[in-house]
Parts: sequence; structure tokens; C-alpha cells
Amino acid sequence: MPEHAKDITLQEVQKIVQNTSAWKVVNALLEKGLISVYENLNENYKPKKENYLYFNEKYEEEQSLKELLDKFETKLHYQNLILTFLHLQQTTKMVSQHELLRKSAATTAQLKYLVDKEIFKVKKLEVDRVQFETVEEIQENILNDLQLEAYEKIKLSFSQQKPVLLQGITGSGKTHIYFQLIADCIAMGKQALYLLPEIALTTQIIKKLRATFGNTIGIYHSRFSNQERVELWRKVQTKQFNVVIGSRSALLLPFNQLGLIIVDEEHDTSYKQHEPAPRYHARDAAIYLALQLKANILLGTATPSMESYYNCKQGKYDLVSLTARYGNAVLPQTKIIDIKQEMVAKTYLNGIFSQTLIDAIQQSIIHHKQVILFQNRRGYAPFVQCELCGWVPQCKNCDVSLTYHKSTDQLHCHYCNTKSPLIQICMACGSNQIKAKSFGTEKIEEEIKKIFPHARVQRFDWDSLKIKNKYIETIRQFEKQEIDILVGTQMVVKGLDFEHVNLVGVLSADKLLSYPDFRVNERAFQMLEQVSGRAGRKDDQGQVLIQLFNTQHPLLHYIKNHDFEGFYQKEIDIRKEFLYPPIVRLIRIVLKHKQADIVKKAAEKLFDDLKDLPKTVFFGPAEPAVNRIKNYYIQEILLKTNRDSAHLAQIKKIVREKINYLTASNQLTTVFVYVDVDP
Repeated sequence: MPEHAKDITLQEVQKIVQNTSAWKVVNALLEKGLISVYENLNENYKPKKENYLYFNEKYEEEQSLKELLDKFETKLHYQNLILTFLHLQQTTKMVSQHELLRKSAATTAQLKYLVDKEIFKVKKLEVDRVQFETVEEIQENILNDLQLEAYEKIKLSFSQQKPVLLQGITGSGKTHIYFQLIADCIAMGKQALYLLPEIALTTQIIKKLRATFGNTIGIYHSRFSNQERVELWRKVQTKQFNVVIGSRSALLLPFNQLGLIIVDEEHDTSYKQHEPAPRYHARDAAIYLALQLKANILLGTATPSMESYYNCKQGKYDLVSLTARYGNAVLPQTKIIDIKQEMVAKTYLNGIFSQTLIDAIQQSIIHHKQVILFQNRRGYAPFVQCELCGWVPQCKNCDVSLTYHKSTDQLHCHYCNTKSPLIQICMACGSNQIKAKSFGTEKIEEEIKKIFPHARVQRFDWDSLKIKNKYIETIRQFEKQEIDILVGTQMVVKGLDFEHVNLVGVLSADKLLSYPDFRVNERAFQMLEQVSGRAGRKDDQGQVLIQLFNTQHPLLHYIKNHDFEGFYQKEIDIRKEFLYPPIVRLIRIVLKHKQADIVKKAAEKLFDDLKDLPKTVFFGPAEPAVNRIKNYYIQEILLKTNRDSAHLAQIKKIVREKINYLTASNQLTTVFVYVDVDP
């Protein structure tokens, strides 16, 4: 302990004991009564303040103002400062120092001179960290006949306190119905929460919401700083915001009187929190919260999750459908392109583009339309490989191959985020024949610029949008047709509305159809149907071109015909046969340790303790597809159990007890165990 210190922090204890767990030492001392422990919370939040300027009252009269301006007749920069202030005062009433200096192109020293001369007065005022342009004119939200019919059905279900699933095909105008329901909620003096799966979507929706409801709209997501979050938290609590739009964490805000929750794109996997704990699903948590608060809840999507649609079939939710696109728009035409045939005909350019796709892009550009190219792989190449012996560089911390990013000229691990220089010499055979394999969004962007050198091309993935608010700028540019071709990952799939897009190209659909997961068909259908929905949302019929090798995959029939009902019936039969959700509930137990033998021993012991649970089927223990991440070896146990809530509560209780017993064992205390329900 530091000399003369009355107390010591846990971090300081860890430095002293080094390799031993600080918590173990503290707990041992607590049991012997040698120490006491307390927690101290420190308020780090500080309101943001800005300088605002006010004109000295004695210069407000016309004659005194004229004399003042005449005084600076030979010093035009001071005169310009005063005139700019007067202009801003007329338009914004309150004039900030930052805005005045920006508009007048003056220096801080020049402004200080006028303040010292008591021409201006300065006051520090609190301002919001998150600011939007003030909305002057409110737009009316008008529903067409089909939307009005759906709206009335939703209201009827709300009167019976039932959750509602609004299944509207892409471009059907679900947002208009959302807005009408929000207006009803506000009229009753209550708050509304609008959940979206990705922060990129909030850019378009917040603009529409503010145009409809004015300036009482709050936005909340993970890209905000802690200070910004505190401000919004307080404004929600004091009901300064009638509507909050945000990603899954917005569900945890302290609403004063929540009356409506809208979960848009309810099928999206981003609603599930994986790391860190708590591992909750925002859609399911929203339904539970609405039940507790007696609030209405609406789930909206074009491609419902199997769970939500199953609940509709079981009568747990009400289903309302929108089967026609808004206005005169029609669903896009979907065409399957066989890469095998393109390769035989030698029209598969650069191993990325079919000639059919290139011709379609050319026609879109000629007609001043926009194109979206979708590839669910970021980076330049998913892996690099030795041409002679087949060796592939692996992450030193994880059992995965490294992805090459040309923007950094480095190999990246997408699991632990480590980076290393691009390897030029094979570590296995010593050759210099290291080649990039397959392709990600970076390579697509590079190659499409070569083919269409005059086209304006932009990438839309997490790597290109790391700069704060860059995604806002990219969406704005695409809306204003300042970008011709947008190359993106699944971020371009999720509900964005671009009226000038008439072509969507899916460059490698095989990867979507072959992922080792029981939800592979569901997610592939949702992703391909959603990305196709970005095309032809206004006047002309759009076109979707899907490139792949496996053209006989049964899922393609449903995608071409936009047939969700047919897909659901086929998929639910498979889930029933092999016992997967929504027929049963899944519980995944994950064990981690830095030594493979220890984690395997722990997993086997836990499996033995649990294997006699009633009405439960066990799988494992086994290694997952990626069995080492951040130097931790992983074992998993999967439980399939009855959906009955009382039974599930009993199973959870027993699982928790067995895990606590396992980690209390002397040999296995360092094994990290967590449980993920509905993984």
C-alpha cells in the first residue's frame, strides 16, 4: 500500500499483486475482517458552454449605431463584424461567438477589441452537445388508402393491448404509418421510442421525423460520447423529447411516460447484443418493456423473423400486411447470373463482375440513375495465400485468417482488431508468391473505378465510416446524386431510401447461402430481399442482379418471386423436423480459458452436471467454428429446451447453480463462463 494512504483503489491492488487476481486478495482480506470496501461514484459530466454576444443597449438607437459605424469607416473589418452581428441577430436572435467569427471571417483578437470597447457583451450559456438544424415548417403526414386501412387495423389491435407485426413489402411506406402512430402518441401526452438496427439509418429517419414533428426529437446511439449521452438521458427523463430514435441501447433510457415503441426492421440481427453482457435481444426486451408499461408496440419489416411470424401464426401477435409499394412503384425484377457460365464464356471480369452486371451499370449511368453493389465482406481481400504451398497467414491471437486492407496496407484481424504488415515471403516454404484471394468492398471499389473512370464511386462500410458523422455525409451525397455507384456491406441493406437507385448488384451470394448456422436460409432471404428493395422505389421498375455459382439453391425461387409466405412454410417445416427456434428455445453456454486442456475439462464437467435436465436436448461440449479468440480457447454446450416459461425458468435456475458450483472449484476458478439465451 502507498505510504500514509488511508485507502487504495482496486487498480492499485492489482499492480501490487501483479499476476494474482486482485479480487481474490480483496475477498480473502474481507473474510478475515482486515479491510472494508466502499464504492465512490464521481460525476464526470460537465455542461457544454459557449460564448454568446449581445449588443450594447446604447447602440440600439439608429443615430448612435450610425455614429458607431462611421467611427470604423476606415477599419472595415470591425465594421463588417458589427454588420454581420446585426444580420445574424435578425435571423437567429441569439448570436454565438463561433458563428459570428465564421460568418464575418474575423479573428478572435478583432472581436475581443470590440468587447473591450464595450460594443459587445459576452455571456457564457449552456448549449446542447447534439444539435440539429431548426425546423421552421412542419410537413403534413398523409396516408394513402392502403396505409390508412393498415393504420386502422393496428389501432384496433392496440386497443386490445396486443403486439402488432406490420409486414410491408420494401417501399410500401411503413414509415408513414409509424409517423401517424407517433402523432397519436404525442397527442395523448406520451413519449414514443423508435428503434432502428443501425445508426446509419437514423440519418434519414431523423430528418423526416423532425420535418413532421419539429424540434422535440432526440437521437441516441453508441457513437455518442458519454457527455452527449448524459444530456439526452436527462432530456428524456424530464420529457423534453417527445420522440427518441435510436439503436438497441435507446431501450434503456429513463422514459417518463412511454406510450409507443416501434421496432423497425425487427428481423435484423443487430438487435441482438453479443458482447459484452447483458446479452439481450432489443426486440424481445422491447415487447417485455411494453407489456410492463402497458405501452403499445409495433414491429415493422418486409421480411419478418421466423420467431415474430411464428408468434403471429400462434395468435400471440396480430399481423397487418402492406402488399403494394407506395405511389406507382413496383417491386424490382430479379435475375440470377450463373458465374460458371460467365467463366466459360470468359466474361467474368477481374473475378468480380459478370458482363451482364457491367452492361447494366453502364445503362444506369447513361440514364443518370444510381447503382448499389453489395458484398458482405469488408477489406480488400478476405485472405492472402501462398500460390506454391497454400499457406494462409493466421492471427496470432485468434484461429482465423487475416484480412488484407489496402487502405492501410496491412493484415487485419476482424475478431481482435490487431494489425500486422503485409507478408511478402511465405512462412512455410519461403516463396514470394503471396497473392490476395477473393474480394471485399475495397477491391470492388478499386476495380469499378478502373472500369468506369468517370463515375463517382464511394464505399459504405464500417472501415470507410470510422470518422464521426462520415456516414451522414455519405448518405447526404447519395441522396443528392453526388455519388453514382455505392459499394457497401450489409449497411446498405437496412432500410435506406434512395429514390434514384434502379440497379442493385449482389456480387457473391454463395457466401450468404453457405454459412454454417441454422438461420442461414432465413438471413440470406432477408438480406437479399432487403437489398433488392433498395431498387426502383419511385417510378421505374428496378433491377436486381444476383451473381453466384450455386444457381440451383432452392432459396432463389422464393427470392425471385418475393415470396415470403412460401419461404416461411418451407423453413418452419425444417425447424420442426430438427427442433430449432421458434419451435424450441436455445441456450448456449460458452466457456473460455487461455489453456485448451483446462477449458475442455471444465466443459466436460459442466456437461456431466447438466445432462439429466428434463425436456432438454444437449449438444457438445464442442469447439465452435472459431475456437480461439484473443488467446482464449473456447468450448460450447448447446441446450434445446421446451418453450414453456415456467420450465425455462427452472432450467435457467439449475444452469446458473451448476455454473457457480463449477467456477467455485479450486482448479477451475479461472475459467470464464457465460450463458447466451436465444443466441
